[in-house]
Parts: sequence; structure tokens; C-alpha cells
Amino acid sequence: MKDPKVDEYISNLDSTEQEFVDYLRNSALAVDPEIHEQIKWNSASFFYAGEMKDFDAKEYKRDLLVLNLHRGKFLLVFPTGAKISDSVLKGKNYPDGRKIITIENLEDLQKIESSLKAGILDWMNQIEK
Repeated sequence: MKDPKVDEYISNLDSTEQEFVDYLRNSALAVDPEIHEQIKWNSASFFYAGEMKDFDAKEYKRDLLVLNLHRGKFLLVFPTGAKISDSVLKGKNYPDGRKIITIENLEDLQKIESSLKAGILDWMNQIEK
């Protein structure tokens, strides 16, 4: 579900960033109707809005993907993404449970789009409902 605050966020980016974020947004939201978007940590982010077992909010179990624009690169940060199989979605796994994928441009995002969607589905299949 699209959020007007994300529209506003995108409108303040340069044209290259706008194109990238809009493409990422459409790809992520198309995976499942229970994926919603918001502005979190000053950036566009995507989360699971469906039913889940109770959990400590500090575990970020609902958060799926946060975009970080960093020094001309796009970082796709999966706050609990280390649980996504590397055979499905490759990235750098961190001890705190994050998985981060660094992308240079829209063409690179388009190349990994099917893996990105498969990674989101892998993450969703692990949700405790």
C-alpha cells in the first residue's frame, strides 16, 4: 500500500534517485498485498502489515527493507535479512541480523529484481503468524 509520505520523500530526490526508488517501491509492493511502505529512519522502507505473533518491537520483525542513499550508492538494508537464504538473495550478513546489498544504479537493481522478490518471499515464509 502506497503512503503519501513516501511520495513526498521521492519528490525531494534528484531524478536518478527518484527513478530508482520508484522502481524499488513498485517491485517490493507488488510481491504481496500485506507489504506496506512508510518513512522510517529518514528513508523509504517496507514492512509486513499482516498478522504476526507478539514480539519485542526492538527485534524489528515487521521491518522488511529500508533504503539508504549513501555516497551515490543505494543500500538495501534488510533489518532481519540475515535469515533470508544466501542462495535466494546474496548480500552481506551482519552479526546483528541485518543483510545489506549495495547497488550502484537502476540497471543493477533490475538485474537482481527476481532475486529481490524471491528474498522477500523467503522472509515472508519465515514469519511466525
